[in-house]
Amino acid sequence: MGYMIRLGLWGAGTCFLKFHDFLGALDKGGVGALELVAMDMKARGMYVCRTLSYKGVEFEVIEAPLEENMMVMYKKAAEFWAELRVELLSASAFLLEEKPISSQVWRLYWASHQRFFRHMCMSAKVPAAVRLAKQALAEGKCVVIGLQSTGEARTEEAVTKYGLELDDFVSGPRELLLKLVEENYPLPPKPDTAPGEESVRELQRKRHSATPGVSFKGRVRKVAKWKPASDDESDEDSQSESDHESTESDEEFQICEICNSEEEKKLLLRCSCCGRLVHPTCLVPPWTDILPDDWSCYSCKEKTNEYFKARDAYVAELLKRYEAAQERKSKILDIIRSLDLPNNPLDDLIDQLGGPENVAEMTGRRGMLIRASNGKGVIYQARNTKEVAMEMVNMNEKQLFMDGKKLVAIISEAGSAGVSLQADRRAINQKRRVHITLELPWSADRAIQQFGRTHRSNQASAPQYRLLFTNLGGERRFASIVAKRLESLGALTQGDRRAGPSLSAFNYDSNYGKRALAMMYRGIMEQDPLLVVPPGCSSENPASVQEFITKAKAALISVGIVRDTILCNGKDAGKVTGRIVDSDMHDVGRFLNRLLGLPPEIQNRLFELFISILDLLVHNARSEGQFDSGIVDIRGNIIELQGSPKTVFVDNLSGASTVLLTFIVDRGITWESAKNLLDERQKDGGGCVSDGFYESRREWMGRRHFMLAFEGSAAGMFKIFRPAVGEALREMSLPELKSKYKKVSSIEKASKGWQDEYDVSSKQCMHGPKCKFGSYCTVGRRLQEVSVLGGLILPVWGTIERALSKQARQSHKRIRVVRLETTTDNQRIVGLLIPNAAVETVLQDLSWVHDIDD
Repeated sequence: MGYMIRLGLWGAGTCFLKFHDFLGALDKGGVGALELVAMDMKARGMYVCRTLSYKGVEFEVIEAPLEENMMVMYKKAAEFWAELRVELLSASAFLLEEKPISSQVWRLYWASHQRFFRHMCMSAKVPAAVRLAKQALAEGKCVVIGLQSTGEARTEEAVTKYGLELDDFVSGPRELLLKLVEENYPLPPKPDTAPGEESVRELQRKRHSATPGVSFKGRVRKVAKWKPASDDESDEDSQSESDHESTESDEEFQICEICNSEEEKKLLLRCSCCGRLVHPTCLVPPWTDILPDDWSCYSCKEKTNEYFKARDAYVAELLKRYEAAQERKSKILDIIRSLDLPNNPLDDLIDQLGGPENVAEMTGRRGMLIRASNGKGVIYQARNTKEVAMEMVNMNEKQLFMDGKKLVAIISEAGSAGVSLQADRRAINQKRRVHITLELPWSADRAIQQFGRTHRSNQASAPQYRLLFTNLGGERRFASIVAKRLESLGALTQGDRRAGPSLSAFNYDSNYGKRALAMMYRGIMEQDPLLVVPPGCSSENPASVQEFITKAKAALISVGIVRDTILCNGKDAGKVTGRIVDSDMHDVGRFLNRLLGLPPEIQNRLFELFISILDLLVHNARSEGQFDSGIVDIRGNIIELQGSPKTVFVDNLSGASTVLLTFIVDRGITWESAKNLLDERQKDGGGCVSDGFYESRREWMGRRHFMLAFEGSAAGMFKIFRPAVGEALREMSLPELKSKYKKVSSIEKASKGWQDEYDVSSKQCMHGPKCKFGSYCTVGRRLQEVSVLGGLILPVWGTIERALSKQARQSHKRIRVVRLETTTDNQRIVGLLIPNAAVETVLQDLSWVHDIDD
């Protein structure tokens, strides 16, 4: 929005002097602030965003568990990638001159790692997608399957290598692995088995000049030469050059190493091998010939045979290392070829759903593999026919689908741009569309665009969306990216994220997600205690927790998150220590990415631990009133407007106004309502034995608290209802319920306790009459007075922000966007929540108040 200066949202005369100030306010306000801006702009006629209604659309996220054979396949693939990483590290250390693998190779490794396991996730969902598609066809519907990658590049590489006729469909993961190893496995340079005379002289020079333990790398070559001294060179230049190359001084005189007499440098000979300086006449016999460019003394010449032997041994050693590395590379390639890996999902889907005769393909690829007519093997052929040009093949396939000649369509982003596949009233095929998303795109706008292929105007029926996810924790990475952006996109396009399909449950890349990840890492590295008991462990059995930490640490080492590992000695013998770099400590994307490369069992346990810590942080933030989830719904059994709205600001340009509204909210549940809930639950023998009324084991402020609990959507998790605040946001596990509460057997005792708490909470918070915040504290209070600023908000944003910053409680300093609906006349209000303690300050800063004329 930075270029939209004519909107007047920032600049002179507004509360934001610069766009940077406006952007900072939105960042602090979160998604709720974005929603408020969108609504404010719409109210002032600045912004029009027409979008097709989602009425009638069904949206469902379906979990597709890994089948047994896929589970084994995935586990072996994850183990192989861990071994491949160790092999690459070993091969790097094996190279001559200690030359490590370049960072580019490791970038390629991790990029291939991500693509490989994303492909595995996609292949794991193919059986579920086929079942859903066949079920939809049996119900008289037609199917659209959306994906992103077609595997065309890997298929074409395989066809180039093996020919047009293959034994089976190409496995994308296998071809990707083969290419990675073939092109990037580190090999030492192949030695030259017959070096020339220059190589021999170089070997001689290294033999003479080398000192033990010092590498040959970086040495300056010394050659015999006559070098006249220059009269223009200063002492400083001579000293500098002497420091740079001590054996080749620029001083005018040097000493002959035979007669020890001083002589002009230009009159001395210098050996290119050992560097000795001698008079030509001191040699026996004296040197009388013309000086060659590369002269060796008699001692060095006598050792030539020795150097030839050294050269041969050296070359043989290099060749041995090269052949050993080649052999290791060949073994790795053989292992890859023997791995059981899935076929290309696109070809697999088309094959299982009836072949190209029954499936319309709208993708960007030019060729495809089809099963041979005799059923043996597959054949590569172009997608188009003689009657249809390649450029028109997707449009032809689309028409076959819309005419009902093909009832299954598979679309990719590249091939379906601009294509409409809805149940168009003008088309022959008006069957309801079942849109199965096998693979989500990277960005939210593209996800919405893909959904829109089957959701258009003038349709006979709205589509059914089915989003497939495996039960692998790492796959949440791809959902997380889209979910995060869908929230922001929904805020801007709809002003209400509830208006369209939501993936908010999969958004882990938030501030809370980053904090949860850092806490989990510190717990696994045993720097801090874990906040929750890891999945599959028991707090009563510390050994099980330690065993999990050991496995988790090993898993993180195998995917490169824990680095610089060391095996401990002494009292910690057997333990492995290492470090996690600061940039990885809060990188949720990298964690979910690398998580995909772990065997399913430890992958899911690590992900569940991360989610448990995240849930705990979010729960604590909600309890403290600091959780920002965009627009917050204020719920209550009774919500009534108190008095008349008060105008606190009027925009001179548009005439729009900002008003302060005060509501009375009753959040409690009467005893009669609670009893009816339980009776309804237990009707006809329903419910479970743990359903019922509970009493807290410990007293709080001199009394015990009562609540109603019954089993929720998941086994072992219970919905909680309290007299003062109604239904709790978070379900409670059965062990937690039994540890903190005990079931009340007497209905009279439950009734009295419930009614007492209901009455007391009408005017008093849970901290009791001596609460330091007095009437401003609303924690656990049934009746609340809620003040909301509605109408025009942006022009007074800065004023409100400054007023709230003066508040004592941290939870009162943050701007929060709320939504509520009155129970008497169903009036819907969206605005900024003003804490009761801050109302007077806000009114003073806004400077004037008057009642709205009725």
